[in-house]
Amino acid sequence: MIKDLATLLTPEEMADADAAAAASGIDSYGLMEKAGWAVAAAALRLYPQTCRFVVLCGPGNNGGDGYVAARALAEAGARVQIFVLDVAFEPAGDAGIARRACPLPALPLSDLSLQEGDTIIDAVFGAGLARDAPTDLREVIAAVEASGLPVIAVDLPSGLCGRRGVPLAAAFNAAHTVTFMARKPGHLLMPGRSLCGDVEVVDIGIPWRIVRNAGGTLRVNQPSIWRHLLPKPDSGSHKYRRGHLVVFSGGASHTGAARLSAEAGLASGAGLVTVASPPDAMGTNAGHLTAVMLREVENPDAIGAWLANGKLSAFVLGPGFGVGAKARDFVLALDGRPLVLDADGITSLRDCPNLLFDAYRGETRLVLTPHEGEFARLFPAIGDAFELSKVEKAVAAAQRSNAVVVYKGADTVIAAPDGRAAVNENAPPWLATAGSGDVLAGMIGALLANGMPAFEAAAAGVYLHGEAALRAGEGMTAEALVHAIRPLDVD
Repeated sequence: MIKDLATLLTPEEMADADAAAAASGIDSYGLMEKAGWAVAAAALRLYPQTCRFVVLCGPGNNGGDGYVAARALAEAGARVQIFVLDVAFEPAGDAGIARRACPLPALPLSDLSLQEGDTIIDAVFGAGLARDAPTDLREVIAAVEASGLPVIAVDLPSGLCGRRGVPLAAAFNAAHTVTFMARKPGHLLMPGRSLCGDVEVVDIGIPWRIVRNAGGTLRVNQPSIWRHLLPKPDSGSHKYRRGHLVVFSGGASHTGAARLSAEAGLASGAGLVTVASPPDAMGTNAGHLTAVMLREVENPDAIGAWLANGKLSAFVLGPGFGVGAKARDFVLALDGRPLVLDADGITSLRDCPNLLFDAYRGETRLVLTPHEGEFARLFPAIGDAFELSKVEKAVAAAQRSNAVVVYKGADTVIAAPDGRAAVNENAPPWLATAGSGDVLAGMIGALLANGMPAFEAAAAGVYLHGEAALRAGEGMTAEALVHAIRPLDVD
């Protein structure tokens, strides 16, 4: 098994790794044999009661893995039948060697009749498919789906785009996927993640230096990316060293979201947190705040005076703030200081995004946290580019805005203007509840206030947000989520 599960390779990068391994003198067919054996081992381990293993083989190396798996299963005493897209087609290269080494006949896909007790091994296309799945395969996918029979996918469920994680006309819904050396974006991006089942990453012997050299700037969001930059209180720490976070509140009837952000910021390690409140909301906020401080801020001039005299480290604007010119004016009054812009703050700038982007053209100090609708409003041209993956959209938006973009969802992507990106995977489904985004904004704000760089602060905040949700458990509220926030052990 692979120890470094933070590595993600696009299908093109994995092909480069395969080519580099072969160029270094490694026997490429030997790698295919290891891959096929790993698939067979998974099939026998997971489905020992299978009456028949149905192995679907495609024309390329994914099909070659399938032929090796079929041979290994037959040698283990299992009943196996192979079905292929085109019986007359003779695979080239290693796939051809694998087919000739397999003593089992290859039957046409049209002859497949599913039976109770079958387990399907999908070795048709894997991660490299870039066009719609052919019609005859779509029919098999539909039949397998209707049957409820288990599917083990080789590398990636056939029909699923390995780069974007979207079905290309149709894709298998696998119970288990066996992939090699590193996961692909399609394993993590929705809806691909839901179609892969449990993903097993197998080391087939490509040296890690080759895999690492083939990879780009995309990672899985794990502590190895940002752990070394997490603030760690010591005996010399005091509240000002841990930063002062300011969260802007909406009017009297819209104060809860800002308080959630503020309380999350305090729980996430900010030394001081202040809710900046309009006059009409002072009483409401004062009645609910204890450790979080309160200050009346009515207009941009008040922000300027506060900035001139206060030790303010980072800001959160948007949760419950209200959409309109006031939000735009407040953002501009912050004069490029570290800011998490969320919710209403993002929507307020949809008609004049360049005002925001121009205000943050220097060092990257802006973190944008849009969900899909907000992303489309702020970056309409990028959001409509269906040919781009969610990762590619987030990176393009980050470069357009000179901001770190936290493109939220079950598969939240964090992207930086320099091209770095991370896909989050630890968020449970129950995190989709009212107020959870407000909590996330406060958590990221606290890390910014502690001096973390924007990309690492955003990535760490997203990950710790998911961990808090797991700790809070199913059925949690946003208030319970705040109480479940814990620091990560940084030792």
